[in-house]
Amino acid sequence: MAVNNDCGLYTMCIVQDGDKILFINRPDKLGFPGYLGPGGKVEFPESFTEGAVRELREETGLIAKPEDLIFKGIDEYVVPKTKYRYMVFNYLVTNFEGELLANPPEGELIWADINDALNLPMQSWFKRRLPLFFEKGTFEISVIWDEDNQSLVEDKLTLLG
Repeated sequence: MAVNNDCGLYTMCIVQDGDKILFINRPDKLGFPGYLGPGGKVEFPESFTEGAVRELREETGLIAKPEDLIFKGIDEYVVPKTKYRYMVFNYLVTNFEGELLANPPEGELIWADINDALNLPMQSWFKRRLPLFFEKGTFEISVIWDEDNQSLVEDKLTLLG
């Protein structure tokens, strides 16, 4: 028996240039404040890579081709009560062109040293995910949330390949 559920599809890119990573420093007023990678909602009917390329361009001004994206994994957040699944398709970008936007829409753009990146203020979910972009293979993070009790039911990280 099929179960109908709602699904939000999103992307995130970590842009690496040598020993630097590009971050957006999101202000409080936009939600999810702190440092994180560019990304956002996949628009229908675009593919995941098309969505990642578009979001990267819109939020940073940088241009990458879909074939230059390196798929790193999926991060999902599931709420059984509301039958909602929030999925983020994660990519590493090392081949790109273009200039950073002077007035980016999501927050200040900052290149940070890869070795110091985890010391920046960032959301705990992003801090957990960031090192996985630089590991061999791919990852799957699956979080199940109990809406009634506002508590974590399950939190799994699986490294693949």
